[in-house]
Amino acid sequence: MLKIHPIPSWLYSGKLQVKVKTWFDGEDYEKFGGLSARFGALLPLDAEKGQKLTAVIPNPANGCSNSSVKLSGSIALSMRGECDFTTKAETAQAGGAAALLVINNEEDLFEMACPNDTSSLNISIPVVMVTSSTGDSLKSMVGSGKVEILLYSPERPVVDGGVALLWLMAVGTIICASLWSDLTTEQTDERYDELSPKDSSHGGAAKDDPEKEVLDITVKSAICFVISASLFLVLLYFFMSSWVFWVLIVLFCIGGVEGMHSCIMGIISRTCRSCARSTISVPLFGESTITSIIVLCLCISFTVFWVIHQAASYAWIGQDILGICMMITVLQVARLPNIKVASVLLSCAFIYDIFWVFISPLFFKDSVMVAVARGDNSGGGSIPMLLRVPRIFDPWGGYDMIGFGDILFPGLLVCLLFRFDKSNKRSLLNGYFLWSIVGYGCGLIFTYLGLYLMDGHGQPALLYLVPCTLGLSLVLALIRGEMRHLLTYGNDLMLDPTEEA
Repeated sequence: MLKIHPIPSWLYSGKLQVKVKTWFDGEDYEKFGGLSARFGALLPLDAEKGQKLTAVIPNPANGCSNSSVKLSGSIALSMRGECDFTTKAETAQAGGAAALLVINNEEDLFEMACPNDTSSLNISIPVVMVTSSTGDSLKSMVGSGKVEILLYSPERPVVDGGVALLWLMAVGTIICASLWSDLTTEQTDERYDELSPKDSSHGGAAKDDPEKEVLDITVKSAICFVISASLFLVLLYFFMSSWVFWVLIVLFCIGGVEGMHSCIMGIISRTCRSCARSTISVPLFGESTITSIIVLCLCISFTVFWVIHQAASYAWIGQDILGICMMITVLQVARLPNIKVASVLLSCAFIYDIFWVFISPLFFKDSVMVAVARGDNSGGGSIPMLLRVPRIFDPWGGYDMIGFGDILFPGLLVCLLFRFDKSNKRSLLNGYFLWSIVGYGCGLIFTYLGLYLMDGHGQPALLYLVPCTLGLSLVLALIRGEMRHLLTYGNDLMLDPTEEA
């Protein structure tokens, strides 16, 4: 399960973020990211108001003493270490430098602060920190030709349009998965209230489709799953590489093809029942409908196209389509039998999320969940087990993301509550399904609020989603005096199917 992680963890809110635009021998080269210090001059908000200056590496390279290389009117590139940041800035300013770029010795960035005694501090040039990889690129360029740099700090919008789209996709996926069986099966004349056109037997927990295989999750399997997910996460953290990344891509593609095929065939079966009658014998697969084979070929072609173009700017669309179809299919196959199992699974996932995001840095060098979600050591790729949407109005670009687990875990509970309402013929307002959807949507909003308040650092989404879904449902049952009824639902599935749950 991955986290909603819209921007790199080293980008902070406010005016501290810096764009480093470069030119090599007079031609546009690349834009890098940086972080400004708490001291020094402020940078312009627009690139048009910035000044293009030549980059120079001082001698000594640490910038702690007067440089033998002329710095007048240039941007000094100084290595971190051996003296305070303010000392480097004062030395560069005394040498005539117009700005200072401090090259960190690692990929993470932090806000450069002033020493305790700042009474005599008089720094009037901007000071910016860049990552070690950015510094290596700049130093290599300086050694090969003329490098010019322009520094500016565009403002980031508090809320980007991509967040709203991602919210709609996450909430919509759970709603579609809950209603999918009713939307893709033939309606009967038996109706009730507003929730569904088709009543179900066995308390609404079984036999929606006699041909559909359903996997009931038990308490033991819920605990084992969370433990297995933790072990898998640690393995990804320690052994993530380009080939492991491609293994994950292949697994995602297999699940995506299966999910898309299942969803499309469900829609076709509902709208055109005659399309599923013509069959053909396929080697290794046996008897299959012609429509199913055609749809499968189209799904495979779509997935192959996505794999080939996954680095393109529009690749997120294909990834999200495959992911949504896969999650809808999973929520049709996997099922929570009762609220007790749901409580165990979501409580374990709640602890799992918090531990691997907030507590794991105490045992590892950084947050395991964030490092895996960020795709560290994956050869530059982001693992595909998430939905992502580009940040539309953000000058820094990037993506808003949400992991599949943050949709699937609450989605299992919402599907359970939908079946509960359906079997008890509850209306939307008097049931639990609608309120669980509202709670999930609010939980996502709280997650984004947490991201904003914590300067974009990855958040364990289930920290907010579990209380807003499971917690809200239990509190609502307590207020209505229906806690016993909710807790016993699903425990008597082997009784007379006509008996009310």
